Order: sequence, then C-alpha cells, then structure tokens
Amino acid sequence: MTEGARSYGGKSADERTTTRRAQLVDAAIALLATTGVARTTMTAVCAKAGLTERYFYESFSSRDEVLVAALDSVSEEIAQAALDAIAATSGEPAARVRAAIGSVVELVVAEPDKMRVAVIESTANAALRARRHELLGSFATLVATEARALFGDATWPPPRDHVQGVIFIAGLSELVASWLLGEVDLSPDELATTASDSLVALMRRTS
Repeated sequence: MTEGARSYGGKSADERTTTRRAQLVDAAIALLATTGVARTTMTAVCAKAGLTERYFYESFSSRDEVLVAALDSVSEEIAQAALDAIAATSGEPAARVRAAIGSVVELVVAEPDKMRVAVIESTANAALRARRHELLGSFATLVATEARALFGDATWPPPRDHVQGVIFIAGLSELVASWLLGEVDLSPDELATTASDSLVALMRRTS
C-alpha cells in the first residue's frame, strides 16, 4: 500500500483531502463576509482553516480559485434549499414558490455571512464577478425550469422564460443585499412574501 493510499483515523487520503478542501472553503466564506476580499489572502485562509500552505495548494492553485469555490459552495446551498422546499411542499404553485423562497430567506437569517458572500462580496473582484455572472445565468435557468414544472403552459416559453428568470434573480440578489445592509425595512416574512410574489408575477403569464 502506498503512503497516499493509507488510512489514518479511519479516513482515506482522498477523504482527508476533501475534508481539508472543505475547511479552506469554509474559512474563505467566513473571511470574505467579515473582512472583505482584500484581507482574504491565501495566508489568512490557511490560518483560519488551521492548515499550512502545502494543503492549500493541494486543492487550489490561487487565492481567486478558493474565493470562487466559496461562492460556488454558498450558491449550491441556496439552490438546494429551494429545491428541497419545493419537493417537500404540495398544493398550489404559488404556495410552493412561497415555500422555496421562504427556505432561502431562512438561510439569510440563519447564516447571513454566507448570503453576504453570495450577494455582496461576489462583486468584489474580477474573478468573483465573472463567476457571479455565470451563476446568475444558472439560477435563471433553474427558475425557468421550476416555473415550467409548477405553472405548466401558463409560464413563458423559451427564451422569454430565461429572460424573466434573469430579471427575478438579479432583483432578488439586490433585494437581499439591501436587506442585509439594513437599507430595506422588511421582516423576514415580508421579505419572503415580496420575493415570492415577484417570482409568480414574472414567471406566470396573465394572458
């Protein structure tokens, strides 16, 4: 058995690498949210994660790469929360939309640092802005797909559905950013209701 394949503490080499990568991503999320992109250096990420630079380069080739991974991690969590809520909710489409948006707002309230990374710090440098732009398109596609499943022929046909999805995701991102910055005076319930009403209005045709 090679050195790299040996198991230590019940974990294989690959499992340990995966664990360390997750530690670095979590550290990058925490630093981005609290100190901003300028201070989220490779050295700071390693210190926060309690790992050496050797382990940083085991998973990432640059600081920007771990920053993008942090944004991806948060985005995946947001998408999964919404999809899980839709899957777990029955009834009218509008009620299922409210459940999905409600789950995202719950994440905003429970883990504001993660949401700050998604909607505020994601514009902080060129690498993050480029990835944010890609993710906006991906989320718009997700919204269009789920709207089709919820509203059927009552939603917009392609490519209008994607355009409407872009409008919703961009607007939601700015709304959540304003809410986190204290610029919008809404309760979490009002935030969720406002956003879900907007999604229904944008994605379901009235005629």
